[in-house]
Amino acid sequence: MVVNQQELNFPRKPGWPRPGPGRKPYGRSTVWHRSRFRVVHYSVQHNHVHLLIEADDADKLGCGMKSLGARFARSVNRVFGRSGPVLKERYHMRALKTPKEVWHALAHVLLNARKHFRERHGRKPPVRFDGLSSTVWFDGWKRRWDPGPPVRLSEVSPARSWLLSAGWRRHRLISPEEVPGCG
Repeated sequence: MVVNQQELNFPRKPGWPRPGPGRKPYGRSTVWHRSRFRVVHYSVQHNHVHLLIEADDADKLGCGMKSLGARFARSVNRVFGRSGPVLKERYHMRALKTPKEVWHALAHVLLNARKHFRERHGRKPPVRFDGLSSTVWFDGWKRRWDPGPPVRLSEVSPARSWLLSAGWRRHRLISPEEVPGCG
């Protein structure tokens, strides 16, 4: 079986607010899972969305991304009472092939809010759970970090590939104090 781990960036059109707590641009307890296309982790930022995807092949990835983009746009439009296109352009994709690449992608996706906090405020961000990411379902933290019990059913699919389920752990577990892209 061929599995591609993908880090995807969905740029959103300017002027769309980042949803606050309780205003999620997708349904409650939604798992983006098809047998051959799976969203394993995500992070919603003010102007983009990061996803870690597993897909069996390029065709499954393309079909899954088309379906996900359409569903994402419908949901965002419903939540914000708007209509029309949501995504600025096609997604950016990068295939991940090594444990170290997957480790960096996981840290980047799960802790992306910390990176943007540091860029905006010029100081190290507090260690806290980002409610607009899949951090609550991640089990690879370096130290026990309890963001609290999941208040909803899992919104992500479990990883099936060796790289995304276990291989990245050869690099090291991820510390919640990490700030991606800051040394």
